[in-house]
Amino acid sequence: PCAVAALVALSFSGAIGLTFLMLGCALEYYGVYWPLFVLIFYFICPIPHFIAKRVGDDSDAASSACRELAYFFTTGIVVSAFGLPIILARVEAIKWGACGLVLAGNAVIFLTILGFFLVFGRGDDFSWEHW
Repeated sequence: PCAVAALVALSFSGAIGLTFLMLGCALEYYGVYWPLFVLIFYFICPIPHFIAKRVGDDSDAASSACRELAYFFTTGIVVSAFGLPIILARVEAIKWGACGLVLAGNAVIFLTILGFFLVFGRGDDFSWEHW
């Protein structure tokens, strides 16, 4: 029951984040769909974690170099996702209001991704690996 409630809450927050992103694109005042390129960052954000979990052994409690490299790449992906709408607004490809909506959507989506790994990444019976 606890895992189901967490999954419902995470899906709700993901929907809120995507709504912010779509509002930044689809409102008639903004009307430009360039900010949808941040969807690429949403999809590639967990990949370094998956690779590090597969390659590195979790037997020792100390942090491994592979895991630290995965954290580094993930941080770069997240910073790039926040930087893209700012650059697009700076070169006037999108309006600053759309940039604000996309940044709000980024914050919600990345917190949702983090919440997913915190809730389902423990390795117990409710782990995402069993799905």
